[in-house]
Amino acid sequence: MASIDRLIDRRAPVAADSPITALIDLFGCEPDAAFLAVVDADCRPVGLVRRDTVEALAGLPGGLDGAIAVRDVMAAPPLVVEAHVDTVHFRDDILATDPAALNRGFIVTQQGAYLGVGDALSLLVHRSRRAQVSREAGANLTQTLATEVVRQLDGAQTFVDGLLRQPLPADSRSCARALHDCFGDVQRLMRRAAGMHAAELGLGGLTPRPTVLRDIMDGVEARWATRAADAGVTLLTSYDGAPDLVAELDGKALAELFDGLVERALDATRRGAVEATLSARPALEGLALEGRVRDAGGPIEPARLAHIFDPLNSGAPLGVGLGMAHAASLATVMNGTIRAVANPGSGASVIFEMIAPEAVETSPAATAAAGAATAHILIVDDNATNRMVAEALCEMFDCTSEQVVDGVEAVEAASQRGFDLILMDIKMPRMDGVAATRAIRALPGAAGQVPIVALTANADPADVRGYLEAGMNDCVEKPIKAERLLTVLDQVLNGTGETGKSSAAA
Repeated sequence: MASIDRLIDRRAPVAADSPITALIDLFGCEPDAAFLAVVDADCRPVGLVRRDTVEALAGLPGGLDGAIAVRDVMAAPPLVVEAHVDTVHFRDDILATDPAALNRGFIVTQQGAYLGVGDALSLLVHRSRRAQVSREAGANLTQTLATEVVRQLDGAQTFVDGLLRQPLPADSRSCARALHDCFGDVQRLMRRAAGMHAAELGLGGLTPRPTVLRDIMDGVEARWATRAADAGVTLLTSYDGAPDLVAELDGKALAELFDGLVERALDATRRGAVEATLSARPALEGLALEGRVRDAGGPIEPARLAHIFDPLNSGAPLGVGLGMAHAASLATVMNGTIRAVANPGSGASVIFEMIAPEAVETSPAATAAAGAATAHILIVDDNATNRMVAEALCEMFDCTSEQVVDGVEAVEAASQRGFDLILMDIKMPRMDGVAATRAIRALPGAAGQVPIVALTANADPADVRGYLEAGMNDCVEKPIKAERLLTVLDQVLNGTGETGKSSAAA
């Protein structure tokens, strides 16, 4: 706990036998001072003088009488406290005995000698600051804890993924698959909770980028079709709009919003179909987008429908409820609206609407004309120094970049956000660059076709051929040379040469 001496104003005191006119000079030098301490010859406090008292005397006819001493106008005895006393105890004790005392100010001493002055306002400010610091510390701890839990779950799931790639007996494979699904559910729960918490703190910003709208629904199909089939439910996804329509929005946020809605619909549906649709129409302000997820569940009561976005009162499992709450928070952040309506007969539909600026998808010809300066690059490397060097080179070429530390995060980022190029380290924990490349190439839509360039010290011809066979486009040897990286960027992004061959033949 803080001691009282941390809250005081260490203002110069005035001697008790000084003329009252000396107070005018002292208050003039301290425009924020409401009180001044009065001390004796041994610098021990004997009283307090209030600014308003001196100003009232100065306003009387004839003004201040220089013959009057400070001791004649001071309030005595003053409230005195030693510097080591705890702030909270001091405040509570004084309020319990004399609630008005703090408004009159107090003097803080050290071994009896004057140290400074304070008042009720300083205590209130301190209390407010302590509360704010406590809230911020709690928020930071929560975010850090959530990040660490998700990281640990990623590691456990990678281990289980490795088991599933091994020849296992049927019972063992079933157990490993159950663990895999359980880890995935907990990961989603933690990410949603952390996302909602960040949004409440104003930390969850959006990253709008040109997004091909049809790819959003391709991603929904890829992520949820297997789970729907396992539950005996048909998942129908559709996109209603121009096939090449591109919106300027955060594709990851929109995908997460759909994930929350689809998961709830699958949880509510025992048989039949879940329909997920995204429609896009030109509007005056850009593109009018409407997302709709319809379940085939049973009749839903109005009270439950009213709490469908409440994670604790929706009647759904916590993970599902958090998904809906996260979807609602994302809708708000994206300046959209979201609502739930009962279907005729049974089930419910959740509808999301927003306006997004229309963007133009960059064609290969336009990319060649614009050059590498328009590229948004994902840097994948477990070494912080290597990431810093790659980021600096990207900035040198006027490219924007994001960073992740291993192959698992690279696959996740590539599946959720659009990149023009991925710079991929080879040797990394959890998932190496070759395995990450193969996983990215298996992604549907444009995400699986993003150019990938290896960053590695192992750049022998045989190694490079292996990288190309895994789906990479080229290779840049470490330590990275700016000229070499620029050449590869030009070849990969602008098609100025046959990528990969020069590296493989080196």
